Amino acid sequence: MDAPRVINDNGAWCWFQDERALIDPDAGLLVAGSIAAPEGPGGDERAGNVELTVVDLRSGSTDVVVLHERFEADDHDVPALWRRRDGRWLAVYTKHKTDDLTRWRISEPGDPLTWGPEQTFDWGEFTGGRGVTYSNLHELDGRLYCFARAVNDDPCALVSDDEGDTWEYAGKLFTRPKIGYVNGYTRYVSTPTRVDLITTDHHPRDYNNSIYHGYLEGGALHRTDGTVVDSKALDADAPSQVELTEVLAADSVWDGEPMTHWWTVDIRRGGDGSLAAVMLARHDVPEKPEDAFARQHPVPDHRFFYARLAPGGTWQVQQLAKAGHGLLVHENDYTGLVAIDPYDLDSLYVSTPIDPRDGAALKHHEIFHARMNDGGPTWTPVTENSAVDNLRPIVAPGDPGRVPLLWFRGEMTASQHYACEVVLLDRARQT
Repeated sequence: MDAPRVINDNGAWCWFQDERALIDPDAGLLVAGSIAAPEGPGGDERAGNVELTVVDLRSGSTDVVVLHERFEADDHDVPALWRRRDGRWLAVYTKHKTDDLTRWRISEPGDPLTWGPEQTFDWGEFTGGRGVTYSNLHELDGRLYCFARAVNDDPCALVSDDEGDTWEYAGKLFTRPKIGYVNGYTRYVSTPTRVDLITTDHHPRDYNNSIYHGYLEGGALHRTDGTVVDSKALDADAPSQVELTEVLAADSVWDGEPMTHWWTVDIRRGGDGSLAAVMLARHDVPEKPEDAFARQHPVPDHRFFYARLAPGGTWQVQQLAKAGHGLLVHENDYTGLVAIDPYDLDSLYVSTPIDPRDGAALKHHEIFHARMNDGGPTWTPVTENSAVDNLRPIVAPGDPGRVPLLWFRGEMTASQHYACEVVLLDRARQT
């Protein structure tokens, strides 16, 4: 079994930003974003650093660049990355609802080690001072969008006509009355003419979510079957996400077991136009229904589900693997997560404390590779007998000829507190 190598000794990330890691295939460089924590090397002096790890995939050399020192010790602040046509890199990042600024920096041409000054967009006049979170960079019809959670804690967007030199407010993608913490956890994937998304109603600890799918194309928001939901997307009259196509319904029953409180994990598009998505659910039937919404309600049994949308428009969903107990006491829907290979939608990397081959409980979260087949997944361990948890895998896009698998490993007690290191297992793609 190949051994991963440590590329950053203090870092972690959330999963509602993209791309968190990206390859420049011409230069042979991998760039991965992460946030340093006080428990890791460097302690309080390094805590909250917004960092980019730059790996030369040819020589093996590794450098860490700090975009913003002691920004905020929170894994939600990880930057989204974009490679511009002029060879520069763009990095965009926010705090976790503690201010109203989207920040960005732009590198020198072809050089992700050298960056220009930090610039900011202030959402304050739109959010009323309630904060902004997340950054997701996607090109649509020649314009670059940064999707974030902002106004009313709904999914919103900024737009740039100069690949990130300047930004302006584009509008709201969805809107609905807020329940609990926030609205809609959304994952995006794009082509130059279309942005697909999966989203929830609210946070799963506050609401028994369903999962919805839709897409932006030609300036309009559509359901899966092409029905137009909003003919002028991102204007002042945004619809509720419940008007999109329901992919997975709250309380739906799978193999005789009810699944509740759905959450989004990953989405990718294949070269043939097909989509793959991974979702998370609780298999949880508390004695008192109100207990399901308690902040520290223990959820011992989460499940990952895999969905494919083939050309023609029908979602096909299957149960993928058990995801185990909630990762954190106060975040009972956090799990190890799953990454879809962006160049092979039948190839998944799963972090779980339950061995998917036989259902045995493991001492720590391990990474397994799933190869999806007509008869279900076949499993191969990527890590085994680990001394710490292996969490939140990413397969970095940019070079179809290789499979750069990243994750972080260590102990995580909160989004703001972890002693974790970022590791890379880079292999040539087998054809």
